[in-house]
Amino acid sequence: MEKSKSVFFSFAFLFFSFSGPSPLVTFGQLLPIVEDQEGNASRIQTYIIHVQRPAGTKLLSDADRENWHKSFLPNTTLDTGEPRLVYSYRNVIGGFAARLTHDEVTAMASVDGFLHAHRDERLPLLTTYTPAFLGLSERDGIWYASCSGKGAIIGVLDTGISPTHPSFDDKGMPPPPHEWRGHCDFREPLCNDKLVGAAAFRGGRPAPVETDDSGHGTHVAGVAAGSFVDGAAVLGDAKGTSAGMAPRAHLAIYKVCSKDGCDDSDILAGIDQAIHDEVDVLSISIGSRPRSSIAGSQPRPFYEDSIAIGSYAATRHRILTCVAAGNDGPYQGKVVGDAPWILTVGASSTDRRLRATVRLGNGTELDGESAYQPSSFDSTLLPIAFPGYDDQGGRRGCGNDSFGGIDVKGKMVLCETGYNVSNIEKGEFVKKAGGAAMIVLNQREQGFTTFSEAHVLPAAHLSFSDALVIESYFDSSTNNTPMATIIFKGTQFGSRPSPAVASFSSRGPSLNNGGILKPDIIGPGVNILAAWPPNVAPTNQVSTSTSTFNFLSGTSVATPHLSGIAALLKNTHPHWSPAEIKSAIMTTADRVDRDWKPIADEYNGGAASLFAMGAGQVNASTANNPGLVYELHSHHYIRYLCGLGYTEQQIMAITQHQIKCSNHHDIGIERLNYPSISVSLGSPARKTIRRKVKNVGQDNAVYFAEIEEPAGVEVEVSPYRLEFDRLYERRHFYVILTTNGTTPGKGQVSEGQLSWVSSKHVVRSPISVVFS
Repeated sequence: MEKSKSVFFSFAFLFFSFSGPSPLVTFGQLLPIVEDQEGNASRIQTYIIHVQRPAGTKLLSDADRENWHKSFLPNTTLDTGEPRLVYSYRNVIGGFAARLTHDEVTAMASVDGFLHAHRDERLPLLTTYTPAFLGLSERDGIWYASCSGKGAIIGVLDTGISPTHPSFDDKGMPPPPHEWRGHCDFREPLCNDKLVGAAAFRGGRPAPVETDDSGHGTHVAGVAAGSFVDGAAVLGDAKGTSAGMAPRAHLAIYKVCSKDGCDDSDILAGIDQAIHDEVDVLSISIGSRPRSSIAGSQPRPFYEDSIAIGSYAATRHRILTCVAAGNDGPYQGKVVGDAPWILTVGASSTDRRLRATVRLGNGTELDGESAYQPSSFDSTLLPIAFPGYDDQGGRRGCGNDSFGGIDVKGKMVLCETGYNVSNIEKGEFVKKAGGAAMIVLNQREQGFTTFSEAHVLPAAHLSFSDALVIESYFDSSTNNTPMATIIFKGTQFGSRPSPAVASFSSRGPSLNNGGILKPDIIGPGVNILAAWPPNVAPTNQVSTSTSTFNFLSGTSVATPHLSGIAALLKNTHPHWSPAEIKSAIMTTADRVDRDWKPIADEYNGGAASLFAMGAGQVNASTANNPGLVYELHSHHYIRYLCGLGYTEQQIMAITQHQIKCSNHHDIGIERLNYPSISVSLGSPARKTIRRKVKNVGQDNAVYFAEIEEPAGVEVEVSPYRLEFDRLYERRHFYVILTTNGTTPGKGQVSEGQLSWVSSKHVVRSPISVVFS
């Protein structure tokens, strides 16, 4: 009973958050009652009833308030003896929840004091959490408009899937659309109306689709389009209802990877099959490999990149491809999946933490994270051991060979990140050596990004700044034994800053794509809870665990967030092209966090650059109504590829069409009609960029240009006013960038923004200028 109470209070809060304030009413004035869509007016359901407090009264006692609410009911119990009143709310709303029929609620509308009623509905809360974090709601917004993605098909190229996981149950799912051409290659008939297709590709040989030997593919599919699953948790924490971004969308699984990696030929075969099957969106959480050369590792050109080639073909078939930006941050120039026809996705954090607080012997407390929070750990201070630190003995990194010459038995062991050993493996080695608990310390590159992981012993993961505090304490404890313990505090919300760019998320600029700003967008990618195959854990995290959910972090889990959102947009705007969907996502992204401050970078705590976050944090609701979109067609990409200097044969490898670049004029790579602007400017210099937008908002719309000039650059927009008489009209404009006398030095980057603003829309395009 207590659990249902918690969920219900959360629903009531979300109802007011998203529906806005109610208009003032008088006694007897009626607001709409939600109709019984199933046509059974006599079926008992739970309704939330909003009422005014009785006139002339002050604060009522609990009993008086409950009696007042009961006075609206036809009687206090059902025929079964079950009480009608479910909750009598104090503060969250002026009203109550009760078990009623639709007819009974209709009759209640004539009672003085009645305001409004609606049925209790299930909302996705807490676990994957990101639907709620991104503002998705079944009552309104894009989930409501798109029926949670109903009818869209997301193709997932990954390590396969665990098809019997409850996240892929098809209860309430319609059959796939009639144009679906896929098939199901499971050894047993395991496909259903949620999981509509499955195929495996492994070197041209038959491969079992259902063998997800890493869990990655199952997790990614769950993030994109997992069904609603109550009671999801990881080791008892983050409990709630799990759901993907498009919980009513269909899934088609293409197994092109194993835990050992993915082959280009398999990836191309998977994309080829997905195009044939007529998926709507492709989700690819696979990184592009660099090409080796005498000069060292170089970015792979598009004509050698299976994902770039395959996704270009997908674009020609009106399929948007979402690809991970990579996990090589915080270093610049490491972004992958950077072709302009791809939506390239970086990773951001949420405000949820599975709190594990480290308390030092001097009383200092440092907040960290861990998914394993054993109740049996008594938080007694333990002596600290730090393998490999100064003259402590052992070797750094907490690998299998780190504990020679140092006694860690019964101690709190400090382990730095890295050294080619995962954090969970570090814990396994510490436990094997006799350590009682572990503190994982970020090195500088990891900054403030920490992970909630399912460790095998009590552990806490701390940021780099907190790692410095511990090292200082350890160094200063010359006359006393340094001590520490961990206090486990469970799931907490409200962490700030949020969202922020994860330190590991790969950064631009792209070294390959000729001046297109990448990544395009960021989405939740830190400590994301989603489906996990039972009995599949590469490190045997906790042998007694039966959980079928797990936390993963990376741009690989940020990507299915965007593929799910793209499926929602495809549902609400079936005629939008991939470029228009991409434009809608980028031009409506958030550049500020939940406290209206610039989105931060978890690497150093400062404001995130455009090379870290692209256009910003995805905002699914605003993307559904962007006002204006930037269009791109295949012939535009051909001009762009000519502008990169590729040979005609190399371009033909991508486009599958006979190409003659001399026939294409206006092939400057910076002139691609992209939703962001990225240029290189000398000093002095002047450059003119042409763009065209299409009105998808409403008739008789007027937009005015607002400019945030990059430092050292004067920006002029002509015309500064765009007028649209009708929907789908197009207008072009020019952005003129001129360097002035305060130009930063060569190689420096300056950032700004162009916004087209109407009475109902703000259409933002980031501007990045590299000084040459």
